Amino acid sequence: MIVRPDAPTSHQETLIGSPPSTTEIPLPLNPSTEPVPVTRRRPRGRLWWWGVVVGAGIVSGLTAPGQTAGLSPLVDPLITTLDITRTEISTAYLIGTLAGAVALPFIGRALDRWGARSVMMIVGVVFALLLAAASFVTDIFGLTGAYAGLRMAGQGALSLTAVTIVARTVTHRSGLALGITSAIGSAGISLAPLGVERLVAASDVATTWRIESLAVLAIVLPISLLLPRDAPGRKGSERPTEAPAEGWDLRPALRTGMFWVLTGAIFCTGMLTTALAFHQISILGQQGFSTVEAAANFAYQTITALLATLAVGSLADRIDPRWGVVFSMAMMAGTLLFLPFVESGVLGILYGLMLGAAGGGLRGIEAAAFVRYYGRRRIGTIRGVATSIGLASTALGPLVFALGFGATGSYIETALVSALLPLGILIAAIVVRAPVASSAPVD
Repeated sequence: MIVRPDAPTSHQETLIGSPPSTTEIPLPLNPSTEPVPVTRRRPRGRLWWWGVVVGAGIVSGLTAPGQTAGLSPLVDPLITTLDITRTEISTAYLIGTLAGAVALPFIGRALDRWGARSVMMIVGVVFALLLAAASFVTDIFGLTGAYAGLRMAGQGALSLTAVTIVARTVTHRSGLALGITSAIGSAGISLAPLGVERLVAASDVATTWRIESLAVLAIVLPISLLLPRDAPGRKGSERPTEAPAEGWDLRPALRTGMFWVLTGAIFCTGMLTTALAFHQISILGQQGFSTVEAAANFAYQTITALLATLAVGSLADRIDPRWGVVFSMAMMAGTLLFLPFVESGVLGILYGLMLGAAGGGLRGIEAAAFVRYYGRRRIGTIRGVATSIGLASTALGPLVFALGFGATGSYIETALVSALLPLGILIAAIVVRAPVASSAPVD
């Protein structure tokens, strides 16, 4: 497609990749009927597609030192080293996580203004420095501050940037792309406890945090330099994103029921999977598991987390995303209701597979759901708010289960009552009306 040479460049539509054809498309230019110049480029090839998806997935996996799965093997050693109680460390985790969550809406706005690649580079360096600083913690107050920084930079900001750069730059089979990115990240996060446990056993908590700091810096920074530029808030950016600019602004999105269904699902999954992972050694120990068997259950969770993320993500381009939420909430409720019957062996494996499917199913669909329902125009800002709420939920889970254990001497009662939350969200996902991105109101 060729364009009029005398047409203003400010009205050119640029799509990635294709050579010019020989067709002139007349479109209205302001109030006149002048043809609008349109330059189309061919969509980028498979190598570029896979490069962005895998690169972002690796970065997502490197958030493990700030994720519950990466921090849970350090809980018991920290209790011993700092001479604190389980309730005290759960409270420190809650305060630190809530403090870290406060920053995420601002990170989301930064993504929409300066682009995910630029923010990813900054966050990667900050995350590495915070891990190094955490290695010098000597008391509960320092640990609370370390949790705040690690949760904000790791689970929150770095995870948000990795998903956002895929959501904004990849439009061909974007649901599958987001699913694969989440699957790679999930695999890295779920396998982290095994590596972290071995590091702690061979050294100590401080050395483990220092090694993680070097790994984050050595891997995240180079990858962020290779990922495509995206600067949606800047005019005349060097390379505009492939994603269309349609979509909702934040305040109209907050007034829709589906935003709160998706955010509620993130809240629910974050709260409950975090609680079960944070206290996994203790929870499964009560069910007759040895420490090694309880830690190994993370591997079974990884298997279905990976499979569920890929399967649900691959369907995100073909089905209404609400059904992915329904699947995730059904698995979450089933896991909690099944806990009283869990024991070492086949039932323990089944528990791990169900729990992994609950978290993986939602990770495979939630980013694609926000893009489908609310577009890409303010995806960083909108997901920043949802991610902030989800991160805050991960602070509550460990404390709720710790308090329940302290009151009853068991985790079973807390798990059964908690099952009401995913069941409620499951029903809401079915009945709430879905918004349409292309007809979005803006502020």
